[in-house]
Amino acid sequence: MQTPDPLLIEQHIRKDFPSLELQVHGRPLVYLDNAASTFKPLPVLDAERSFYIEKYANVHRGVHHLSQEATRCYEEARAKVAAFLGAPESDNIVFTKGCTEAINLVAQSWGRRLEPGDEVLVTAMEHHANLVPWQMICAQQGAILRIVPIDEKGQTDLEALESMLNPRSKMLAFCSISNVLGSHNPVQTMIRMAKAVGCNVLVDAAQAVAHGPIRVTELDVDFLCFSAHKMYGPTGIGILYGRRELLHSMPPWQGGGDMIREVDYQVTSYAEPPLRFEAGTPPIAQAIGLGAAVDYLQSWGWEIIMDREKALYQHLQVVLDSIPDLRKIGEATDRSSAQSFLLGQAHPYDVGLLLDSMGIAVRTGHHCAQPLMKRWNLPGTVRASVCFYNTFNELDYLGQSLLKTQRMLGHG
Repeated sequence: MQTPDPLLIEQHIRKDFPSLELQVHGRPLVYLDNAASTFKPLPVLDAERSFYIEKYANVHRGVHHLSQEATRCYEEARAKVAAFLGAPESDNIVFTKGCTEAINLVAQSWGRRLEPGDEVLVTAMEHHANLVPWQMICAQQGAILRIVPIDEKGQTDLEALESMLNPRSKMLAFCSISNVLGSHNPVQTMIRMAKAVGCNVLVDAAQAVAHGPIRVTELDVDFLCFSAHKMYGPTGIGILYGRRELLHSMPPWQGGGDMIREVDYQVTSYAEPPLRFEAGTPPIAQAIGLGAAVDYLQSWGWEIIMDREKALYQHLQVVLDSIPDLRKIGEATDRSSAQSFLLGQAHPYDVGLLLDSMGIAVRTGHHCAQPLMKRWNLPGTVRASVCFYNTFNELDYLGQSLLKTQRMLGHG
């Protein structure tokens, strides 16, 4: 079989993303803020538009044709996500507003069983979304929040984790990939360590879901969540995967329509999961868009996506290493997608603004990881993050623009 031409693949991919044709300040856009949110391909945009025009109605309960069609499409999207993650059944998948809401759901529902003296562990590299909800529920329940340290390269200290896990450990919550450092956590190893002491596990897969396959059954994970907008899907939709027996043991987090079985003025009985956790009118079009994003990723296949992204990330490292006085933040052995850095003594915001004037979109600031920034005494960082629609030419242009930025700031 003939090997596909990488240039043809690149051209085909980029045609699917109209936003890549934008110009910023009169220059072609170079979008390197994919860890924050990815652009949307035409099939995702078309799926949402088609739903609104041809099949729109509220889901469940309705007996008319459009409601039945909308319900079918909505539940088909749930089934697609379940298959995408290798979940045993569709009912393992709860639709949420995003990864943040999914973590809050677990903290405020599952977390009600925490007792004084119980322990919740998170790593020192977590996004605020996987830290603050645990602070809140621990304060409510009298539980203890413990922080698993990371080393100078930005890797979780597994020896420290092993020493911290004990029979009081009830939840270990950690990211699969750090949004700041690009570090990969050894997910399967960390899950095994937690299970050895009877500790439940939640994996924040927001940064991982667009970059490689996830099989929840093989991982033996209790909860896993992600946001659609980081995997070429719409904003306002994410998912929580939960082990069946855990979801069935959890009380509702929010009350309202669609999450009930029967309501009286004094007592209400609740629907079975996942509807128990989906109060109110759900994000129907967004769920359908998420299903289309799953189809889109599968149409390309993980081999093409992962090979392209690996090569792009390696090239990004070569480009950054060629810039004098550039300091990379986080150099774990296993990392991908995102790279944070500082350019000499320049403030990250100044670097970001100058790059923007040259048409380059990067993220600057603390990246919703203030404790991590404080640990390394940083004001913030510049973060460049790639995905499979980026190009080598874009990364070369980033390097040229960083050299120009240094000259403009007087640091080069």
